[in-house]
Amino acid sequence: MRNPLYVIEQGAKLNREGRRIIVSKDGETLAQVATLQISQVVLFGNVQVTTQALRLLLDEGIEVVLLSEDGRFYGRLVGAESGHGALRVNQVLCSQDADFALRTAQQMVYGKLHNIKTFLERQAQRLNSETVHLAAAGVEHQLRRTLRTTTHKSLMGVEGQGTAIYFGVWKALLRPPWRFEGRVRRPPTDPVNVLLSYGYTVLLQNVLGAVLTVGLDPYVGFLHRLEYNRPSLALDLMEEFRPLIVDSVVLHCLNEGVIKKEHFRPGESEERPILLAPEGVRLFVRELEARLTQSFKHPESGEQVAYRRLFHLQAYALARSLDPNGAAPVYRPFLA
Repeated sequence: MRNPLYVIEQGAKLNREGRRIIVSKDGETLAQVATLQISQVVLFGNVQVTTQALRLLLDEGIEVVLLSEDGRFYGRLVGAESGHGALRVNQVLCSQDADFALRTAQQMVYGKLHNIKTFLERQAQRLNSETVHLAAAGVEHQLRRTLRTTTHKSLMGVEGQGTAIYFGVWKALLRPPWRFEGRVRRPPTDPVNVLLSYGYTVLLQNVLGAVLTVGLDPYVGFLHRLEYNRPSLALDLMEEFRPLIVDSVVLHCLNEGVIKKEHFRPGESEERPILLAPEGVRLFVRELEARLTQSFKHPESGEQVAYRRLFHLQAYALARSLDPNGAAPVYRPFLA
């Protein structure tokens, strides 16, 4: 099984030796990995790549993702695009069909809210909390409204209300000393929001890799509308996985003391008021990777799959639904 290669060490350098990638710093070898074992290379901050190593990775179909040291997305390098032209044509045609787009977007929101509800129900049982139980019931109410929406705008309103209820109760899920007053994205202003944003960036890159592998156009979505340079389809598909992967890992890291206050440091500008320090990055990425590679029994097929494999299965399921004539079954999200 292939896994991502995360390079976090500042000043590291990637070289090629045969069909292996060598990670070194100041003449010392930090890691040696065969390309057969690599699904993706993710570089954080000041990391160099030789032309020879880059050519090997692209020849092997291994994408290279560039992030800042604190997790901001800079860009990605990929090899030749998939030859699935007919699939991408169908995707564009379906995205322009208002009824098809709404049905598909409804399923994506349904998957997100269902998995949020399941997450809250488990937390309510763990904490024996009436407050969290009531929040789960509130999300359930929005969930029932999802498939009754008749416009994209009303669907987004349902999704927004369900998400607001969810994050509105997060303060009850966290143990001291952690505080959470609400979801803040640009920029994240507290440790909890920093971890959520960092985790969603890593999750998006994994889902985006699956979308590209299947041959879909990551920029043509159904729930997230067209916007320049936004990978709308990858954002669509990651919605159902946010609570299952990132949110659960963030709570685990904070409540179990994996991440501590000393793992954060003040930022250097108003745009980045607080940052995750390098040791915090290592610990958080380690926990995310453990979650992504965790295997479980798929409720429909019965096979043992890891979450990273599930991204591909869901991308293939979406591809199979893309029939402009409406003859294919509608996309079904993964429900926890």
